Amino acid sequence: MMNNTLYIVLPCYNEQEVLPETASRLTEKLGSLLGREKISAASQIVFVNDGSADDTWQIIRQLCLTSTFIRGINLSRNRGHQNALLAGLMTVMDEADMVVSMDADLQDDIAAIDVMVDKYLAGIDIVYGVRNDRRKDSFFKKMSAEAFYRFMNVMGAGTVFNHADYRLMSKRALEGLAEFNEVNLFLRGIVPLIGYSSDTVLYERGERFAGESKYPLAKMISFAIEGITSLSTRPLRLITLLGFVIFIISLVMLIYALISFFVGVTIPGWTTMMLSIWAIGGLIILSLGIVGEYIGKIYMETKGRPRFIIEEYLKNPASAMDNEKQINDDKITDVI
Repeated sequence: MMNNTLYIVLPCYNEQEVLPETASRLTEKLGSLLGREKISAASQIVFVNDGSADDTWQIIRQLCLTSTFIRGINLSRNRGHQNALLAGLMTVMDEADMVVSMDADLQDDIAAIDVMVDKYLAGIDIVYGVRNDRRKDSFFKKMSAEAFYRFMNVMGAGTVFNHADYRLMSKRALEGLAEFNEVNLFLRGIVPLIGYSSDTVLYERGERFAGESKYPLAKMISFAIEGITSLSTRPLRLITLLGFVIFIISLVMLIYALISFFVGVTIPGWTTMMLSIWAIGGLIILSLGIVGEYIGKIYMETKGRPRFIIEEYLKNPASAMDNEKQINDDKITDVI
């Protein structure tokens, strides 16, 4: 069998409540895949601490010391989910043949990893985890989330509908991702741009095992704006279109005003004038704001600042051979 080393990368921000259970379930999943010879004994689980304010890093350190399957990456400070995820992916890229990225809150169905690995073994480079439905979501959550994906695509930020960051990527796909050097990251839109063979896996998203959601509505809106302005210039084109429409309307109003003047039916239109001033003024400010968003991103890109800084990368000193020996011992025990 080929050396199919699987790494599972999980960004963590204040996830002290769920980490022990997440580590336990994923270790069991790696053991199952190893037992069926789907992956190699060098496979690992990598937790990325994104500047957590609780005991997340201390728990990760302890997990690394007690398990040969677990590693930890500690960022120097909080850099946001996308940068933390990228830090994990780029750190393990040279060590893994395939990498699964997922959240640490256990909402993503771990069973889907089996199907992702099978699709990778069949030659697929990128496998997207896609929610099959949103029956467990509230009405507001369902409507806002689906509107998020539709709005993103309408505005030119091409994404996979109902896909977050639960995906498998091959080494080749990760090397392609490394070619994208922008500071303003939106991986849900960047990964489809890589262009290698891809497929989807449907799964049912569960409730958080513990803790609170890190993506309330306000953060989702901010995330959508970040994604759109990072991946598409369509808002700028809409401003141009809006300016053209207002110009046509102004010409019509100019002709109407001239005709009214020459036929002698001019009536002081204070209300109309005020409404027009406020409407046009609001559109100008909105347009300047959108342009400003893009100028700000250009400013940040030209600085060339690092997207993340890794303070520490923890590895258990035990070798991968210990993992293989552990699995073989388990097999012998099962037979006995």
